[in-house]
Amino acid sequence: MQDIAQRATGRQEAGQRPSVLPRRAALATMALGLPWLGGCSVGAALSAMTAKGQGRLLADQSYGPDPRQSADLFLPGRIESGTPAILFFYGGSWNRGDRETYRFVGHALAARGCLVAVADYRLYPQVRYPAFLDDGALALRWFRAQLPRLGAVAAPVYLMGHSAGAYNAAMLALDGRWLAAVGERPQALAGWIGLAGPYDFLPIVNPDVRPVFGHPNVAPDSQVFAHVRAGAPAAFLGAATEDDLVDPQRNTAGLARRLREVGVPVVERFYDQANHMTLIGAFAGPLRWVGPVLADVADFVGARAPA
Repeated sequence: MQDIAQRATGRQEAGQRPSVLPRRAALATMALGLPWLGGCSVGAALSAMTAKGQGRLLADQSYGPDPRQSADLFLPGRIESGTPAILFFYGGSWNRGDRETYRFVGHALAARGCLVAVADYRLYPQVRYPAFLDDGALALRWFRAQLPRLGAVAAPVYLMGHSAGAYNAAMLALDGRWLAAVGERPQALAGWIGLAGPYDFLPIVNPDVRPVFGHPNVAPDSQVFAHVRAGAPAAFLGAATEDDLVDPQRNTAGLARRLREVGVPVVERFYDQANHMTLIGAFAGPLRWVGPVLADVADFVGARAPA
């Protein structure tokens, strides 16, 4: 699988032995092939099989002038002033991905009572770092502007991402430059959620990722660890216990430890049955057995499923 943020900067780079996936997770990965991370019809199938609850989809919303600056909105059956609002970014090495593939994430969270946006963003080779962070900031400003008209006047707003998308969410939440450029502030976020995120990936080994960050002249402040600070929004950091693509100890556990050291509240979860891909797949109905990732994220944001 090539569409992950940090293929060679995980356990194998650290000289550790490859993991042996639990049998069911391995079979699920083999059966699906997980090309849905690259935008094929398996993602649509997972979305179709994921309970939509009472939510509805508002597709093809523009948050900027470029065709890639678009998002889908997922509305829960009931919207109140405190309804959690989540802006989700998918992964794909900043090279590939599309929001249609990840509609199962929006449907699953909407069924739990969240108002969700799943956003596209510009990818390499159209852009390089940090343009996709500019897009994420624009998407957040747009998303927050939609909330009053949707009835979520005082909604707590969260950023969320998987793999490369978790990096995007982390940088927007911790490095104030990107949100400040569009008149927003990290302090206005209720928190952020990172799943299997690459937060410390120098030196870059993955050939797909190298040109994205201008290897070998990579800016040191491109790394999430460089922006850990007191007063940052609360974080939910989740990962597979065994992930050969993005090292969970170096990245998830390492970032959790650094955030706690400066007093930032952190919820840290590891899932024994998951791997890098099925961690996000677990939001879909057929893969919920992988682990309670959806339930844990819903608990973190304080979601209440419609009665």
